[in-house]
Amino acid sequence: MKTGAQVFEEMRSRGETITAWANKNGFTYAQVQSVITGRAKGNWGVSHNIAVKLGMKKGEIFN
Repeated sequence: MKTGAQVFEEMRSRGETITAWANKNGFTYAQVQSVITGRAKGNWGVSHNIAVKLGMKKGEIFN
């Protein structure tokens, strides 16, 4: 699993902003930023989906 710092560094190496990733995946900047920084733990709901998509945790995406 990746850490928030690793996710941020991968985005930086691709030249992709958090806003661009969030928009591409149907989330808001604030939601993604909260997961990357650890403010949102990613245990339930939208934050869970974000964490799974970012590779920060294992799990299934639900709608």
